Amino acid sequence: MDHLLPAGIALGAGLLGAFLLRMLLRWLAGHAGRTRWGGDDVIVAALRTVAPWAAVAAGVAGAAAALPLTRAVQHGVNQALTVLLIFVATVTAARVVAGLVRTVTTSRSGVAGSATIFVNITRILVLAIGFLVMLQTLGVSIAPMLTALGVGGLAVALALQDTLANLFAGIHILASKTVQPGDYIQLSSGEEGYVEDINWRQTTVRELSNNLVVIPNGQLAKSNMTNFMRPEQRLTVLVQVGVSYDSDLDHVERVTTEVIAEVMAEVSGAVPDHEPAIRFHTFGDSRIGFTVILGVGEFSDQYRIKHEFIKRLHRRYRAEGIRIPSPARTVALQQGAVVLPQQRAGEDVVPLP
Repeated sequence: MDHLLPAGIALGAGLLGAFLLRMLLRWLAGHAGRTRWGGDDVIVAALRTVAPWAAVAAGVAGAAAALPLTRAVQHGVNQALTVLLIFVATVTAARVVAGLVRTVTTSRSGVAGSATIFVNITRILVLAIGFLVMLQTLGVSIAPMLTALGVGGLAVALALQDTLANLFAGIHILASKTVQPGDYIQLSSGEEGYVEDINWRQTTVRELSNNLVVIPNGQLAKSNMTNFMRPEQRLTVLVQVGVSYDSDLDHVERVTTEVIAEVMAEVSGAVPDHEPAIRFHTFGDSRIGFTVILGVGEFSDQYRIKHEFIKRLHRRYRAEGIRIPSPARTVALQQGAVVLPQQRAGEDVVPLP
């Protein structure tokens, strides 16, 4: 009975310490939530798991030391507690490292999506190291296991060539920062959309229609690709317009510039500081063609901006009396022949049947 009192005190102290640590870490979590950096939230959340368990294990170890246990039982208790602590610490470390990697990748890409390939790799590595340490603690030699893993890894690598190719292609894509989650990309094969995620095997792309397209990383790495978010998110779009030959081009340019400025200032997604640009370029069959250059904040905004610009430009042209002619071609008929509009004197004519 003399041994039960110190054992109970040690166990009670461990439980009390676990309770106090949990309360302290809850208070720290509240303060960490008010900071900009997300890493402190990850660390505190992980400590809220491992610290109470460590206090309980210390209390159980103290209670076991106070009891008159045999050496074998004492060794077994200590070994079980050590394995428990290693397991809890490994799971906690995996959460911390994976959370920090997710925080870093998210902050560098500047988007909400997560590049899970790095998160999964780091989590698996930490869990594997913790498992090996646990086996070593239990007295199991890990040298033969490592040798077997090396030989078996070669066979697995040969059997999983495509999978490993996609894995390393995904790592290369993210490391080179060619594509990041949140980018809008277009492949030479026609697929286009926002990159949702890049994992160990495939890249998920969300189309504007909200459908998901799954692309193997190896195919993505080999495709010709246009990234509309890099080197910067802003871009310009071209709208082709044509006016009749009897139009005053200075007047057309002035009116069109006013409409561009109005759209840039009022339509969501436009670039207010975009300098209006109009370039006449073609004497067409029935019109003088020119290009209007509009600035948009990001790729998907162009459809809304084009929509508003064409509506407002058409309304303004009608109010100003500027005519947008329909395509027309004049064909002159002569006795026994058709003279094409481009035909000049001296050229052959096409006889009528």
